[in-house]
Amino acid sequence: MPDTSSATDTAASEGRPHRVRVGVQLWPGGTPDYATWRRAVPHAEELGADVVFGYDHLHKPFIDMVDGVPRLRDEQPDVNNFEGWTALASWGEITSRPEIGLLVSAVAFRNPDLLADMARTVDHISGGRLILGPGAGWYQKDFEVYQYDFGTMKSRFDHFEESLERIKNRLRQLTPPPVRDIPILIGGGVERRTLPIVARYADIWHSFETIEEFRRKNDLLKGLDEEAGRDEAAIERGIDWTDEVTADAFVAEGATLFTTEIHPDENGYDFSELEKMLAWRGR
Repeated sequence: MPDTSSATDTAASEGRPHRVRVGVQLWPGGTPDYATWRRAVPHAEELGADVVFGYDHLHKPFIDMVDGVPRLRDEQPDVNNFEGWTALASWGEITSRPEIGLLVSAVAFRNPDLLADMARTVDHISGGRLILGPGAGWYQKDFEVYQYDFGTMKSRFDHFEESLERIKNRLRQLTPPPVRDIPILIGGGVERRTLPIVARYADIWHSFETIEEFRRKNDLLKGLDEEAGRDEAAIERGIDWTDEVTADAFVAEGATLFTTEIHPDENGYDFSELEKMLAWRGR
């Protein structure tokens, strides 16, 4: 397992409250079978991943990157896929060290009080290793096929914000309570909706920005944190992995959680990018 002490010491010496961490999102969409997806989780732990994420899509989204922006393909075929929360409960049993979670979990798919209870239960199963990543939802096929109201971007964000308040309240009322104060991860970079929600509720902000956009939005977030009466340094910054040089630039701007997606093929999961990230982390 790569040595993390140098990254941790660097973070501490620069006054950041979070150490540099590496996460991986293992997509179930397109996996040859459930067993292949399941085996990938403890393997990511064995390699040294700090966080292992799944996703909460009910179908695999097929996306192309166009000028750095993800665009859905016209055709969205059905392929092998598995539901995230039921699998996540099993991850708590088959791993012992990394944090686990879904990046992210659409609040429209479940009653938010029930989602809080599910999170509390997985937190206990895992011994206090859950990251809860609620989100507004965006993939229209998930909503339509399962007969959820897709609504508008505004209605989804309104419901998201209302749900966060209910989730926080329910977590305080559950008996027994969670093992720890479950960290809330909020993903995205919509300035008028996401960033104010991050400032109020998030323990981790995860985004897919360029370094220039990250710097600008991070400055906006700092101001919003101050307005919300929160210490901006307490919110961990997470970013999608690109390469080592770019990651160094993000660390200089305060990012400490780096994630990569692994999409399976007929042979399973290729961990070479994760191994590259772990070598970078262990410098």
